[in-house]
Amino acid sequence: MPLTTDAEIAALLQSVRTIALVGASDRPDRPSYGVMRFLQDHGYRVIPVNPQITGEHVHSEYVWRELSQIGEPIDMVDIFRRPQAAGEAVDEAIAAGAKAVWMQLGVINEEAAARAEAAGLKVVMNRCPAIEIPRLGLKPLSP
Repeated sequence: MPLTTDAEIAALLQSVRTIALVGASDRPDRPSYGVMRFLQDHGYRVIPVNPQITGEHVHSEYVWRELSQIGEPIDMVDIFRRPQAAGEAVDEAIAAGAKAVWMQLGVINEEAAARAEAAGLKVVMNRCPAIEIPRLGLKPLSP
């Protein structure tokens, strides 16, 4: 079952440090742009992933084409993709050894969630960490 209680979600957000953001955008009007900045401001290392802007930089971080290229441990994968495209990102997260996948608001893919859980990953669906962090009263991570 995906994580749903405040305690489960708070524990996850307090346990991760490195987040790969799939569907990152370099456009300030896109939600992923603001969420990436919010997470960085709260002490997370956020690594953007987007094949359309590979090699560029968003919020001073190099943009990767796919998760498998990152080459460093990923605690959580934050997915800004349509629900039908989320499955591919979940499969990449499993292959990359991520500990959790977080599907953004409006992103619900039960089959992908079941695959992630079967592989031992924690799953959050249809929520946004930039909403959950202040709602739960979580403080920025200390370095």
